Amino acid sequence: MRSLPQCFTIIADPRGAQGRRHRLPVVPGIAAGAILCGIRGYKAIANWADALGQKARERFGCRRENGHYVVPSELVIRDCLVRIDPGAPEQALNTWNQAWGRPGEALAIDGKTMKNAIDEAGHRTHIMSVVGHDSKSCHPPKKSAPCP
Repeated sequence: MRSLPQCFTIIADPRGAQGRRHRLPVVPGIAAGAILCGIRGYKAIANWADALGQKARERFGCRRENGHYVVPSELVIRDCLVRIDPGAPEQALNTWNQAWGRPGEALAIDGKTMKNAIDEAGHRTHIMSVVGHDSKSCHPPKKSAPCP
């Protein structure tokens, strides 16, 4: 799952260079993670992202500020998701699936936000899993790079 945000690097950034505080792949990566955990809506995605711990934020590629990883705001999430090509996230996820799935096999991705599982910083625990449809098992990734 750590490679998932990297797959969104193939999406062209529609924003101007001025004022960019977050790399574009971070936003759809976080949105995909939130949606896989059953989250719907921009505000809910931003709240989910805000509840991520520092290790998860680092894995999503969030920017570092004053020694802490910072997640994009609701405004940034909405702006990026509305402005990118609608087919681009699907293409990125297909690339990820082809890189990590077995030939001809689709991967089932699922995520949950655990109730009453709170870390020492007060953040809720989020879990994600990937299982092959045909094999019905988790399997190690291919040795090749997951995404361009």
